[in-house]
Parts: sequence; structure tokens; C-alpha cells
Amino acid sequence: MNNNIRDRRAERGWTQQDLAERVGVSRQTVISVESGKYDPSLPLAIRIARQFRCRIEDLFFLEA
Repeated sequence: MNNNIRDRRAERGWTQQDLAERVGVSRQTVISVESGKYDPSLPLAIRIARQFRCRIEDLFFLEA
């Protein structure tokens, strides 16, 4: 699964650590999610989407 979290995070000037603290995970988890090596649980995906004030579908997508 692909995502655009890195771009959205950069638009806000947040570091990976900033996002990790906001959603209650480690920086390594954010790195893994952004790189596509880890698909987040639904609760984590919801917390991330809430931070960006968007829908989960706006952040995560399947490659066509």
C-alpha cells in the first residue's frame, strides 16, 4: 500500500518525530509506514488521518 504521509508531513513542517508523538508511536514506526514497509492498523491509520484532518483514503492508496 502506498501513502503520501511524507509529503503531507513536510507541508506542515513536521519531523517524523513530531508525527510519531502526535499519534503515539515510535519514530521508527512512522519511518516504516512512510516507506511502505509497514501497513498501519486501522486505529493508527485513523489517528494519522485525524492529524492531517483528512480521510484515510486521502493518505493511503493501492497502486493501480
